[in-house]
Amino acid sequence: MIPNAPTLDQLRTMPVGDIIALPSEVLAVLQEDADAALKSAKSMKDWLDGAIAQKFGDRAHEARAAIAKDTGIVRFSDGAITIVADLPKKVDWDQAKLDALVESIRASGEDPSQYIEISFSVSERAYGAWPDAIRRAFEPARTLRTGKPTFRLLRD
Repeated sequence: MIPNAPTLDQLRTMPVGDIIALPSEVLAVLQEDADAALKSAKSMKDWLDGAIAQKFGDRAHEARAAIAKDTGIVRFSDGAITIVADLPKKVDWDQAKLDALVESIRASGEDPSQYIEISFSVSERAYGAWPDAIRRAFEPARTLRTGKPTFRLLRD
């Protein structure tokens, strides 16, 4: 603990200029505290969500079965509370089988894009390892965007 350092609760109401003016050591402690609070909150949310899923999972399953659905949103009541239970559908497609189907559709004279979305991607690791001539050929098709910058302040 650093004397006179603001707490996370105090930080919430501080102007950004005042936060910027804090010494790096204080910012590092605040970042560690915020990371710990976030981890604790995520853990508590997971624990609570798990308990809620145990409490209402069977009822949600029964509600979906009653309308002949395996996935999706169902609503039911528990006293004065309406429970909205969502079991999202996640579909994975076998890429090799899809590739064979695309070739089959092409061979029959039809356009596979009428049935399937086709996209291309290039591994950045592979791109970096290619010979210069190949890399130059692909450069016009490549756009580099950056993500959100992050900074970790580590204390010695």
